[in-house]
Amino acid sequence: MSSGRFAPSPTGELHLGNLRTALIAWLAARSAGSAFLVRMEDLDRVQASEAHERSQLADLAALGLGWDGEVVRQSERFDRYEAAIDQLTAAGLTYPCSCTRREIREAASAPHGDALPDGAYPGTCRDLTDLERREQAESGRPLALRLRSPGTSVTVVDDLLGEVTAVVDDVVLRRNDGVPAYNLAVVVDDAAQGVTEIVRGDDLRSSTPRQLHLQRLLGLGRPSYAHVPLVLGPDGARLAKRHGAVTLADLDARAVLALIGTSLGAGAVRGLDELLERFDLATMPRQPWQVDLAELPATIER
Repeated sequence: MSSGRFAPSPTGELHLGNLRTALIAWLAARSAGSAFLVRMEDLDRVQASEAHERSQLADLAALGLGWDGEVVRQSERFDRYEAAIDQLTAAGLTYPCSCTRREIREAASAPHGDALPDGAYPGTCRDLTDLERREQAESGRPLALRLRSPGTSVTVVDDLLGEVTAVVDDVVLRRNDGVPAYNLAVVVDDAAQGVTEIVRGDDLRSSTPRQLHLQRLLGLGRPSYAHVPLVLGPDGARLAKRHGAVTLADLDARAVLALIGTSLGAGAVRGLDELLERFDLATMPRQPWQVDLAELPATIER
């Protein structure tokens, strides 16, 4: 059976942009007759919490977005990620990296002729000598583990954005604190959960070529992708808490549902069932939704 999913990080409250993406993912799955799954991407040991998870699940329920099966948590699946890392390491496709973020920024900003995207890892630790490897291991610096990438272009055919092409850099597989990295974890989880259609914010579109490359290396299936344009505040910047009341704790859930429905081109709807009848992923706007916070509904008791 085909499946869609919503996979937030439980590091705070869901704001209007997150809720809109969740709603679109739910609508896309239900309109296609697919299952809808929820996964908590709680790899952040500092900010992720059970309280944030409970709050986010309550917000989904308040909008009527039910899900199928149990909520999956990445913090409980490290064995799966390590097995994938072992598979890549056995194939000679990994190497340790001692670079700090500052060193990566400086190296990535230097001129190079390999057409890597802005901010991509330039391969500083990829081809160290045996002596340099020993010195690296003895330095006391915590080591991340990176994928040895061929540096080739990967193209994704996105259901909303069209073709997205990027050169795949040497993406991190395990961070230097020992935690599996996002790009690896999401690929392993989507395959294990049978996710066939991914709807998420277009701030993640640059990660998708990397994830397709990992899928190929690990022998995993490829889901379809649709990256949803972001929600912007009245200043044209990405919507955030600094813009004011933008979570369901501040807003009327039913009116917000209608407001988001209007932003999707469905017109004025009176509930989730009507929105589902009118929803069509193929015709939803491709431009960011700039919301006027002054027009948002006031708080009501929930």
